[in-house]
Amino acid sequence: MNRGLLLFNIVLLVLVGVLFYLHFAPAKSESPKAAATKTPENKEFKIAYFEMDSLEASFSMVKDVKSELARKEESINSELARLDKSYREKANMYQGQAATMSQVQSEMATRDMMQLQQNMQSRKASLDQEYQDFYMRKMRDVKTKIEDFLKDYNNKKGYSYIFAYEPGLFYYRDTAYNITADVIKGLNDGYVKKK
Repeated sequence: MNRGLLLFNIVLLVLVGVLFYLHFAPAKSESPKAAATKTPENKEFKIAYFEMDSLEASFSMVKDVKSELARKEESINSELARLDKSYREKANMYQGQAATMSQVQSEMATRDMMQLQQNMQSRKASLDQEYQDFYMRKMRDVKTKIEDFLKDYNNKKGYSYIFAYEPGLFYYRDTAYNITADVIKGLNDGYVKKK
């Protein structure tokens, strides 16, 4: 779960970097000289931030996604436990019959156990991939929901940038520009309406 949140935060950081680049890169239709002399005279440069850990703790969609992921993980673990139990039961059965087996029967039992083990490994890999795809899709949905809300929110507020604050990433922040409460309220209101 923490790896997923870390990955989600890294993706957000990369997107912020892209936004910086896109904002400060000169437009393609302008010559570099024209871009250098052009300054936004009437536009105020404002930056806001929201606290990602507070958002993760308070946004209903994140809570729902976490519980969906936990249910999916539990389902996968129970299926793997069931396969492991079946494998152990068959191994015990063959071990109990080992004294009475012929050479051919013993080789067939060994092949059967190897095939069963390969099937288990294949199913585990398939379930892991299925979980990762499900996880990435859910995290992308959350990220899209946050981005869409921030676009609408920013149309009214006019910030140049809105960052997701992570401890250790920024060393100072002025709490006057903290929009966490607005973001959480807006996201939860929108999510409840959509539900």
